[in-house]
Amino acid sequence: MADISAQERAERSRDAMWGADEASRWLGISCEKIVPGEAVVQMPVLAHHCNGHKTCHGGVSYALADSAFALACNSYNQVAVAQHNSMTYIAPAFAGDVLRAHAVERSRAGRSGIYDVRITNQNGDLIAEFRGGSRIIRGQHFQESET
Repeated sequence: MADISAQERAERSRDAMWGADEASRWLGISCEKIVPGEAVVQMPVLAHHCNGHKTCHGGVSYALADSAFALACNSYNQVAVAQHNSMTYIAPAFAGDVLRAHAVERSRAGRSGIYDVRITNQNGDLIAEFRGGSRIIRGQHFQESET
């Protein structure tokens, strides 16, 4: 079997991860784009995603960013986990909004990576920024042929 392209590797890694990601599906997150080192996910903000202030709960938007980060850093068919991350909240989101998280790789060296994720709403307004550090551990998402 011939080597696969980087794009096919990213798509197959996404499919393997997404197929087992019950948390993201439960939250209503969908993957809109995957390329090596980059991912876009989105989700509608529903009433049950909102807190006592009637805004999207910070943990829900954090989960959205984390899902984009996970897809981006796992797009090379190497199992990567979060080593550290942080999020800065800029503006609230509300029930009825559609949030989009765009993860972009900033650095990948050795077993470590740095990824930035911007969350925006349906109007393009910035809601939050997330930075995640990844660490590659043992394993692959699918078996690749040896050539």
